[in-house]
Amino acid sequence: MTFRDTLDLAVRNLKQSKLRTALTTLGVSIGIASLAGMVSLGVGLQDQFVGRFTKSGMFDSINVMPGSVGPITFGPGGGRGPARRPFGRNAAAAAAQAQSQSPTGEVKEITDETLKELAALPQVREVYPSLRVPVEVKFGGDSEFNLAAGVPMSVKDQGAFQSIPHGRFFAGENEAACMLSLDLAKRMDEANPAGLVGKELTLNYASSTGADSGIPGTPSNVKRGESKCTIVGIVERETGPFAAAGGVSPLMIPMPRAREIFHASPQAALMLARDPARTSRPYPSAVVKVTSVQATQDVEDQIKKIGFSAFSLNDALEGAKRAFIILDIVLALIGSIALAVSSLGIMNTMVMSILERTREIGIMKAIGGSDGDIRRIFLIEASAIGFLGGAAGIVLGWSVGRVINLAANLYIQRQGGTPGNLFSIPWWLIGGAIAFSITVSLLAGLYPAARAAKLDPIRALRHD
Repeated sequence: MTFRDTLDLAVRNLKQSKLRTALTTLGVSIGIASLAGMVSLGVGLQDQFVGRFTKSGMFDSINVMPGSVGPITFGPGGGRGPARRPFGRNAAAAAAQAQSQSPTGEVKEITDETLKELAALPQVREVYPSLRVPVEVKFGGDSEFNLAAGVPMSVKDQGAFQSIPHGRFFAGENEAACMLSLDLAKRMDEANPAGLVGKELTLNYASSTGADSGIPGTPSNVKRGESKCTIVGIVERETGPFAAAGGVSPLMIPMPRAREIFHASPQAALMLARDPARTSRPYPSAVVKVTSVQATQDVEDQIKKIGFSAFSLNDALEGAKRAFIILDIVLALIGSIALAVSSLGIMNTMVMSILERTREIGIMKAIGGSDGDIRRIFLIEASAIGFLGGAAGIVLGWSVGRVINLAANLYIQRQGGTPGNLFSIPWWLIGGAIAFSITVSLLAGLYPAARAAKLDPIRALRHD
């Protein structure tokens, strides 16, 4: 028998028992829908959790600090304060690395030349300093001391800047503009914080005049610098000291303006006065953005070899991915229970088909049909049921997932949360589910097919 003849016989047999075939296919589709729904829930949750954190700019960012104890920083009032230390579970490791020195024994400071050196490393997309400069914010008759964060243009649509509820992001690096956190905006105008967009702020800061004070080892004369900026946006939340995605502070200004204030500060003049060989004040830390999350660890290792201290949240991301893989496996096992039950239905359908077609099998064997031909007919029938059930199960699982996702998002929105896609069915899941359905159906049809192939043709012809 040719394969075409075998296929025609299998299709004809399935059509003759339409109700039984439909019920068996329905059982398989419910099993596949359960399996696909469970796995798609795990994939959707992973996309929501890992995807959002990846877009936040934290996991493709590396914080770089000097190769020894960082320089003393100065607070808004000019007093000395301890250097900022990294937070989280890497704090202890980063603090220990911060005591290290370069291979040559020299302190590795972060300067403009250092930024160029880091930018030249393979798989590095961008490098910029992490700057928060002390300023006095004046609006109307009120004023408040704050730290203004320098924000590069590259962080647009990343992290806290993915959605700006009021206003917009900076139009350019040289724009005389600023953004406020929602908390600062409420302190300035609690009744209508969104109405601050378009208003003008005055920023006062300490600046060196460049004139010699006459006292050795002291900075140049200090004057009050003043800069005006227009509020162009209000960001909903602000982050901690981690500088990924530019870092959100109560006040945000373009990075070039933050650099100007930083290098014009009295602290910079004092440092240059003590060491005339210096050309600029070193930065307290820098942020290195890599081309992909997968390259974070390699770039971090390269930075440490150069002699700098570096840390990232890459380990936390890898741990989260492993946890979701385990979750996907558990959900898949739970969903496979229904498919295992439906496989018993396939086996029952095939066995009943053998009993009904015993004489037909005997006739096919009497006219020259081989055991392989008989076995192939039943396996094709089983695989057809598996394919149809798998395809229907994917459609059913997707439909149920859409309904649950819609209901869940309505509830999340009413609770003030951000809606998302809780169920995700990628192409690999569609193909894998159908292939798995066919495989299970074939396994379920092996025994009936073998039983049909072993029938004695003489006994089969005598069967009523």
